[in-house]
Amino acid sequence: MDKDDKVHKGKEQKGAKVEISIIRMAGRDINGNLNVMRGLMQIKGIGYNMASAITRGYSETYKVPEDTVLGAMSDEQIAQLEGFIREPAKAGVPGYMLNRRKDMETGLDMHVAGTDLTIKTRQDIDTGIRMQTWIGSRHQYGQRVRGQRTRNTGRTGTTIGVMKKSAQQPGAVPAKTAEKGGKEAKATKEGAAPAAGPAPAAAPAAAKPAAPAKQEKK
Repeated sequence: MDKDDKVHKGKEQKGAKVEISIIRMAGRDINGNLNVMRGLMQIKGIGYNMASAITRGYSETYKVPEDTVLGAMSDEQIAQLEGFIREPAKAGVPGYMLNRRKDMETGLDMHVAGTDLTIKTRQDIDTGIRMQTWIGSRHQYGQRVRGQRTRNTGRTGTTIGVMKKSAQQPGAVPAKTAEKGGKEAKATKEGAAPAAGPAPAAAPAAAKPAAPAKQEKK
């Protein structure tokens, strides 16, 4: 095989199409070329730690390698994995990792993922608004809920202008007064009349000395 044949063969291998299988799990389409842990992280409500714990528990329970590709798993194995997603306690996941502990309706520790998480979140917000809790009222008026500051960001509705106080040194002349005095001085120098303004108060008239009393002639 000459050099040209090797180059041509390498190009064919590089440009070969790879089949991409789609796996439907927990109401979401997931790339079948991903392994179990990476595939679980594509589901809403499952992060790195939760996916790692579920994968480890599933591998120990059903003797499936952790690096197994989702596209190579059977329908029965996918169903078993979905059961661990709904009930992570079966996989040995501790209770503090669940995202819905002591549910208001059932009082149980649950972990909600996928579309169920979106529905439960919407129901919790509606319940807070109906009960007029503090969190519910903040949601109702579109304000920040978790204690963030709202002076600079997060404003809703009509925004009124903000008046900023200019920082001045103690004893300094205000900017407007200094500007007005400068204009009057310039007008006087050029021979023009100073800018019209309130007339200065007249000085009080000096009191005349009393006339000496005339002496009567004898």
